[in-house]
Amino acid sequence: MAGNPLRTLDSFELLKLGKASVTVGGLAAGVLIVVAAIVAARLTSAGLRKLRERAAGNAASLYIVEKVATYGLVMIGVVAGLSTMGVDLTSLTVFAGALGVGVGLGLQGIIKDFASGVSLVFERLVAVGDFVELPNGGRGVVHEIGPRATRIRTNDSTDIVVPNSVLVNDQVINWTLRNTNRRFRVPFVTAFGADKDRVREAVLKAAKAAPFTSPDDATRRAQVWLVGYGESALKFELIVWPTVEAVRRPAAIFAAYTWLIDDALRGAGIEIPYPQRDVRVRGLFGEEGEDALTSLKLEPAARRRKAKAIKAGSSNDAAADLEREDPEELPKPPPPPPASDKTER
Repeated sequence: MAGNPLRTLDSFELLKLGKASVTVGGLAAGVLIVVAAIVAARLTSAGLRKLRERAAGNAASLYIVEKVATYGLVMIGVVAGLSTMGVDLTSLTVFAGALGVGVGLGLQGIIKDFASGVSLVFERLVAVGDFVELPNGGRGVVHEIGPRATRIRTNDSTDIVVPNSVLVNDQVINWTLRNTNRRFRVPFVTAFGADKDRVREAVLKAAKAAPFTSPDDATRRAQVWLVGYGESALKFELIVWPTVEAVRRPAAIFAAYTWLIDDALRGAGIEIPYPQRDVRVRGLFGEEGEDALTSLKLEPAARRRKAKAIKAGSSNDAAADLEREDPEELPKPPPPPPASDKTER
């Protein structure tokens, strides 16, 4: 009686690894197990991804569960498939050594990125949903941390694919680490002679009225600093703490505050400077100084100008900030304004 052809094919030996032999049936069963494990891993990943999109506070934890479950199912499937094929895993020591040589020669970059991806998933210094800035200046929100690379989407809706090792080994700025807001500095200028207190009041009022500005608290508050002198302007900086959501769009935030500052200065009647040049006429028709002005029937400017007393106790945020040894220390209360001197002289 002739044997069953299918049974004969099933027991047909393809290759022999030490004492173990791999048959057609064992190979087919092993491949089916690996495929089933891959399908199960993808379904699990898709289900956890949908759950993560709906979750609010546990999104990062669910991402770790998703990656561990996905990698775990694939590895279990591969081991189970090899065992079903009849391969003795202990007999793969030689192949593991050869694989190690191959990794050392050509696959070290891939293994390095994979290990970096595992480190990113568990350390969570860079997590899905964080807004990061890369060493080359690229900025965006982390959308996915894969086995080899991380996908970052910029605010222009373009995707940046970054090897995981770059995020681990290079200096990367995480703007939203620990879900806290960050301080922004927005420079602006006014003309010489502008009232510093009016500038401060107008700009702070506009900045605090913006919905994307965090409310002032004991250690984080909006300020206006006078930081220097230009050729024809006073240089100021608005020091402001936007909300965590706004921090994810730094370019838009910078532009929005610049717009608000311009509106505030124009509304308060504070001059925005233009390049200026002073022309001094030392002599006129052989006469100089007051004699020349008298010839033109002009009164010297010094006699026409009233001396303006400089306000005492002007609010200088930068100076008050420097009085604190620890930046987290509560700021000291501002000194009371001095009593006005009404004595006529």
